[in-house]
Amino acid sequence: MKKIVYPGTFDPIHRGHLDIAKRASKLFDELIFAVADNATKKPLFTVDERVELIQKSTQDFPNVRAMSTNKLIVEVAKNENACALIRGLRHVSDFEFEFQMAMMNYHLDPEITTIFMMPDEKYIHLNSTVIKEVTKLGGDLTDYVSKDVYNALKIKYSI
Repeated sequence: MKKIVYPGTFDPIHRGHLDIAKRASKLFDELIFAVADNATKKPLFTVDERVELIQKSTQDFPNVRAMSTNKLIVEVAKNENACALIRGLRHVSDFEFEFQMAMMNYHLDPEITTIFMMPDEKYIHLNSTVIKEVTKLGGDLTDYVSKDVYNALKIKYSI
């Protein structure tokens, strides 16, 4: 059984993340979202809320699940018997950071491969910070996040 881990903060998950997850889940038997439990990033949503929003947003994906972690991602992959990590690349500017992380992960565990995937071009401009800012200012994001995420954002910002 081939498993892949999709690590990230996912604060919140958006359709760019979901596009990558949907396509990667067709290539692997199981895709596991590994939600970073890192308070230093000061996320809007708690780690449990982020995991729940991923579960709700991926309920139609039969081989996808979500978990939280505060461990090295290669340790998570090893513990889950995953052979790879999936990371999204939107722009060339993403590459430098992602390349550094991939090389460090390879150094930590050469058995875990990092795979890069670009989202559909209609989501290339998305990131969670933009999603939060647009929501805070009253913008309509129904094309970019699931209904559950949109409602959770509106509650957080009292809209």
